[in-house]
Amino acid sequence: MNVPNERKLTIARSMAEAVAQEMREDPSVFVMGEDIGALGGGYGNTRGLLEEFGSERIRDTPISETAFIGAAVGAAQNGMRPVVELMFVDFFGVCFDAIYNLMAKNIYFSGGNFKVPMVLMTSTGGGYSDAGQHSQCLYGTFAHLPGMKVVCPSNAYDAKGLMTAAMRDDSPVVYMYHKSLQGMGWLATEPGATVNTPEESYTVEIGKAKVAREGKDVTIVSVGMGVHHALQAAEQLDAEGDSAEVVDLVSLVPLDRDTIRASVAKTGRLIVVDEDYMSYGVSGEIIASVTEHDISVLKAAPKRVAYPDVPIPYARVMEQYCLPNPDKIVDAFKGMKAA
Repeated sequence: MNVPNERKLTIARSMAEAVAQEMREDPSVFVMGEDIGALGGGYGNTRGLLEEFGSERIRDTPISETAFIGAAVGAAQNGMRPVVELMFVDFFGVCFDAIYNLMAKNIYFSGGNFKVPMVLMTSTGGGYSDAGQHSQCLYGTFAHLPGMKVVCPSNAYDAKGLMTAAMRDDSPVVYMYHKSLQGMGWLATEPGATVNTPEESYTVEIGKAKVAREGKDVTIVSVGMGVHHALQAAEQLDAEGDSAEVVDLVSLVPLDRDTIRASVAKTGRLIVVDEDYMSYGVSGEIIASVTEHDISVLKAAPKRVAYPDVPIPYARVMEQYCLPNPDKIVDAFKGMKAA
């Protein structure tokens, strides 16, 4: 149903709009990264910015990630507010020292005398047969390391508000967007990510989860693309007479444990959906957040629908076998009921 004055944007367009609006208001904001100028970013996140702001503030960089992320840290500590794009999260390994030993720690090392107000945005996720070096999520890797906030929008409204909030934050923010939600014509896009997005500037609170769908029989917690899998699974369960509540984490750091716990206290069951690797990651942390707080609220053992601990395959049939999907979530719930 069309709503009067509704203005639907893709995540890519909402991110670009947020950056443009902030750049008009704050001359300390600038953008740099690989192919973010004339190309508009590999996923459209900076489209139109070069034409409006010029090459002084929209800076294409060489393929030298350590150099330009290190430069961004220095700029942030000297009064600028850089927005930096690293095209794939899989490439963070080549510049991890600049991220974890500089960006994440310099506030602490300086005793709070330095701020590091920068946004590091990167693409995540698979599903399009690009194999193990271009398809990971690695949410848990960055959530595990102190000193950085981590956000992962599931829709355009949140994407714009989170980007604005991240640019105004005095701490470094890792902004992780899923390729299948961006709205790029050459990639299959989840329609539910393209939502009504106000034209005016606004913020979405970093560290506050949202209940995307209310229910009473099971809580399904996820982030990014996993939220859409959860919502589709909830529709299937509803047709079978079961009611699922879906919690969209929105942010991983800070993690809104209170919203998760309140939902599980109501439903008594917990399924965590995570496209990142299963072991030592976000899914286990969410389950621990519930069980360590009050295990008595659970009617059944929590379940995880997450990526197995294997490198992501190139072959489509093998990759799809590994990825979370709505059917796997439904099966997890049925297993809980049968236990």
